[in-house]
Amino acid sequence: MKTNKAGHWPRFSSPLPKEVTDRFLMGYAPHFVEHPISRQVQGALIDMLALPVSQLLSIISQVEQPLATRIAAGEVLGLICDWFFDHLNPHMLTVPGGTVQIGLAPERVDPVMSAFEGLGLDRSWIEKETPCHRVALDEYRIARYPVTNSEYRHFLLETQHPALASSWAFGAYPHHMANHPVYSVDASDADAYACWLSKRTGRLFALPSEAQWEHAAAGSQRLQFPWGEHFEATFANTAELGLMQTTPVGVFIEGASPFGVMDMAGNVEEYVAQAYHPYPGGPQIRDDLVLDVGEHRVARGGSFTRFRDLARTARRHGRYPRPLYVMGFRLVENLR
Repeated sequence: MKTNKAGHWPRFSSPLPKEVTDRFLMGYAPHFVEHPISRQVQGALIDMLALPVSQLLSIISQVEQPLATRIAAGEVLGLICDWFFDHLNPHMLTVPGGTVQIGLAPERVDPVMSAFEGLGLDRSWIEKETPCHRVALDEYRIARYPVTNSEYRHFLLETQHPALASSWAFGAYPHHMANHPVYSVDASDADAYACWLSKRTGRLFALPSEAQWEHAAAGSQRLQFPWGEHFEATFANTAELGLMQTTPVGVFIEGASPFGVMDMAGNVEEYVAQAYHPYPGGPQIRDDLVLDVGEHRVARGGSFTRFRDLARTARRHGRYPRPLYVMGFRLVENLR
């Protein structure tokens, strides 16, 4: 499998043991580790602090800018203004309706297992994606970015909703991460956010269905990753990047999906509208999520704590009760 080998590339045996630390599952020893990308962002921050907002916005939209420079520009923008967001009018992209294919053909399970060998995969995790099947979708709109800390803060202030994001230490709003995706929240909190925004705006916001999410990520080409068939470590904030924290939304320009949707791989896992059930004609999987958690909401896209296998557009995942599971969400707007 073709890869960009910059960053963090541990190898694991299969199956992964359960009784290990989150740090082990991220491929790290107990001692402190700092990857070059962290030092590069720190260095670039100094240069970004003196720049006007207009120039910072320009930097994050230029693919020719180094990734560390784009991240640093986004960090400074998050500090000085709510630069991307009208919390009552999120940036939405239209996805045409039609009959789309989602899932994975059963004969593709072995090639996927082989391509991602060394990540401790259980075969049942990939079988959960089978079979490939057709779904009819009406035209819909999907948020270009996942919901941010800033947007979630507005929701909490207006509603007094009692569930705080676990990433907000002791419930304190992280001002310096206003434009980072919010995490970790429960699926019911994400549903409550969509319901609140619908009532406030008179529009039909919701979490995406699995088919809506996967089609927006993979496009009609049914790409393995939002950008193409091969994983690239600098196209998404996954564990391979080695940053070990969220990044401002929208800085991974090369990682955009065919519809222009950002951050559909890495940063935070994203809840969809449905609980896990086998696809029509698919196998009944009894993995740790099913056995230990029971009914659970499907999540997509992987995160900064997880490796490239979870960044695949067809991968179906969910929240297990440990901090490693970094859960956020994005919205769709159903047009009828």
